Amino acid sequence: MTTPTHAPGILLRLTGPLQSWGENSHYNYRDTAAFPTRSGLIGLLAAALGRPRHHPLDDLTPLSVTVRADRPGKPMRDFQTVGGGLPRHLTVTTAEGGKRKENAATLITDRWYLTDAAFTVALTHHDATPLPPAWAHALAAPRWPLYLGRRSCPPEGPLLLGTSDHALHDLIHLPLALPTTRTRRSLPTQRQPADDPGQNIEFLSDQPLHSLPTPPGHQPSPDAGQIHSHVTDDPLSFHPDHRTYRSRPLYRLHLNLPTRQNGGQGTEQLTALTTYTSPHFHHLEGSTR
Repeated sequence: MTTPTHAPGILLRLTGPLQSWGENSHYNYRDTAAFPTRSGLIGLLAAALGRPRHHPLDDLTPLSVTVRADRPGKPMRDFQTVGGGLPRHLTVTTAEGGKRKENAATLITDRWYLTDAAFTVALTHHDATPLPPAWAHALAAPRWPLYLGRRSCPPEGPLLLGTSDHALHDLIHLPLALPTTRTRRSLPTQRQPADDPGQNIEFLSDQPLHSLPTPPGHQPSPDAGQIHSHVTDDPLSFHPDHRTYRSRPLYRLHLNLPTRQNGGQGTEQLTALTTYTSPHFHHLEGSTR
């Protein structure tokens, strides 16, 4: 199955001081992948829709996720101890309902995060059919609070950019969350100057990327349609008693995008995004955007 060239979908902006997208987390070790995981994004959508964890995921299974890594961020380790120095009756309760022994009362946990990362995400259907309108409305006005992988990682600013008839095209051309330069102000239709080194940006998807609509003068690498690796982040159930995930292929592609596409950070980027999305994206009925 190949990624449709013209696919309607939803565009998201995932930016915040901290993000954490667990891939192999268990017990006292909580890792993070280097990018938003498929399970994390499906869980985010399910939370926006107000679905409990035991709700079936059948209608979300056809969802395809393509990520643009504007700023990959840097990994940060948070070393924590729980229960140290407390009387035994105040320490952590065990699964059996008792208390841990004094020499084992202190729990040690490692939690990993991405700091100062920024990702732009396109949600589409594998067969390029339109997504249910209720999904975008839920992301604009979520039933439950949304977070970037963990509850301690709220998003910075607006998360939903809007809906588009050509989501993958817009994923490439949306302003990047990178600092601007004083000489970058050129029209979007102008060609990239010959002396512009550009920005090497990584794209990651659960579908082949060889048909991604690339900018003029750019050709996807021959291996864009080949599986780069596999990750176990495709959820079958979020039920607390039997969470189940399966492995899925991960495709990677690097594109050299022009420096003039840099949209800045903070309010500067929000202004650049608004300028781009206003003529390109659909406005949600009843939305205040």
